[in-house]
Amino acid sequence: MQRQLDQELESLKSAIIRMASAVEQAVRESLAALTESRPDRAQVVFRLEERINAFEVEIDDLVVDLIALRQPVAADLRMILAALKINNDLERIGDHAVNIAESVLSLPRPGPAAPPPELHQMAGTARTMLRDALDGFVHNTPSVCGQVLTQDDVVDALHRTAIRSLADAIRRDPEGLEGALHLMRVSRNIERIADHATNIAEEVIYMADARVVKHGANREDTAPGEAGRVALPRKK
Repeated sequence: MQRQLDQELESLKSAIIRMASAVEQAVRESLAALTESRPDRAQVVFRLEERINAFEVEIDDLVVDLIALRQPVAADLRMILAALKINNDLERIGDHAVNIAESVLSLPRPGPAAPPPELHQMAGTARTMLRDALDGFVHNTPSVCGQVLTQDDVVDALHRTAIRSLADAIRRDPEGLEGALHLMRVSRNIERIADHATNIAEEVIYMADARVVKHGANREDTAPGEAGRVALPRKK
């Protein structure tokens, strides 16, 4: 029985990994469309969306079957519940990548002034957060996820600065309103990608160590600069 469960858990993990790969590609293409002024790359995101949605349905079905037929407990159950939540976060990240691609295609031509530098910084940080959170899941290494939790605050601060910069640009040049609004939407979607990457990191920590760090719970035990250790007390 346990051998069969282990095989099915591996199938679930493999499905998550395949979905994560598609999501990472969607994020990469949408952000490249913005930062490299390559609207053609936005079209790739739309093609990936259908694949990501199919993965979500497949993973939901796998989770239901595992819980109903195998009645997992302890670490196995934590892994399945974490996979269910990660599945949802990945699907939402895919949606935000689509939103960014749509905004890039909607930018007026000729384009507005260059996006504020904060958008470029946000894009790079959000991609790193997503990669680290997914690496933590793939390799069952929650220590990798500690830095993700602290980087979320960095992205939030950059988002606020970007919005202020774009608002100032509108005041200086009201004719640039449409382009600035699209860039504000892009900033918001990047910020949400970082939020979902943080959710994934939190689920990895819970899955591996049965430690709840959502909404800042127990995060005071992870000092800035030491987040990679995530030295939080274990729950038995």
